[in-house]
Amino acid sequence: MNPANLPFDCEAMLQGLRGWVECESPTWDASAVNRMLDIAAREMTIMGATIERIAGRQGFGGVIRARFPHPKQGEPGILIAGHMDTVHPVGTIEKLKWRREGSKCYGPGIYDMKGGNYLSLEAIRQLARASFTTPLPITVLFTPDEEVGTPSTRDIIEAEAARNKYVLVPEPGRADNGVTTGRYAIARFNLEATGRPSHAGATLSAGRSAIREMARQILAIDAMTSEDCTFSVGVVRGGQWVNCVATTATGDALSMAKRQADLDRGVERMLALSGTTDDVAFKVTRGVTRPVWEPDAGTIALYEKARAIAKSLGAELPHASAGGGSDGNFTGSMGIPTLDGLGVRGGNGHTLEEYIEVESLVERGRLMAGLLATLE
Repeated sequence: MNPANLPFDCEAMLQGLRGWVECESPTWDASAVNRMLDIAAREMTIMGATIERIAGRQGFGGVIRARFPHPKQGEPGILIAGHMDTVHPVGTIEKLKWRREGSKCYGPGIYDMKGGNYLSLEAIRQLARASFTTPLPITVLFTPDEEVGTPSTRDIIEAEAARNKYVLVPEPGRADNGVTTGRYAIARFNLEATGRPSHAGATLSAGRSAIREMARQILAIDAMTSEDCTFSVGVVRGGQWVNCVATTATGDALSMAKRQADLDRGVERMLALSGTTDDVAFKVTRGVTRPVWEPDAGTIALYEKARAIAKSLGAELPHASAGGGSDGNFTGSMGIPTLDGLGVRGGNGHTLEEYIEVESLVERGRLMAGLLATLE
């Protein structure tokens, strides 16, 4: 099977992808994510897959698992793992409208990662239309909570990965047309400051501001960043009335490191910030964590197969480890050959200028089809 001969149609792919992008699916809106999962489930049902719906938990949307017909159904095969949640609130489509400008196409979540999910299904569809039976059975798993660290579905992803020989993750491709063969370790933290209220006009000095303490700690957290481990506070909430000294303030922090040992030390430093200063208590608790994924022989062998396919299609395919977590952290750290970054090229993810390079839909679709057609 030469993937170059498969009749991928870029315009048809864009038309199909548009419906996905315009079905907004922010992580914290479970019903919105479920609507997007419904669209994907319907499409895969038409393709002949058996769909299983797994109810969501912890306030998140659900999971869909699709198994495509195969003579070896039930044996270890290929897992395609993607998330359908985005960071964009419902209504973003009015600010970041679907639009095509030359070689680029814009829309919320089009790059991270609906474009990659869509081209994966198109690769399966093209192989089926060509009456080609892949050496291994294919399972697709679409999840609802990757953008917040996968707190509700990590166990499902790991269990499904353990049943398969390979994991392909169509997260966005690298700017150099590369793929991802490892990811840094990530830890999230919940921050809480608790002070003492007072009237900000009449009895200001009697209060102890939680906001002030949170601000002081944010500066301390930022100052902890080094080449080995980064720290940042991305969310802060505090206060209710401007004429009241704030009793509580909360925040969310993130730490990232290339090596697990560096992250473990970073976690210890963050937790050590807990304490009381000037009658204001500050508490740090650990949130969800992604383990470091360092490429092993199995992942590199998988990459080499992908590189050979790309070369046959006339493209180079560099690889590297990357910052920014994905569900590949889990499967790769389990020792299951995992190839990440197989999705579209583009840029400005998580912003109001998120876009894809249109031609990458077909290019990466052919690469995905080549992998599905040859992995054994």
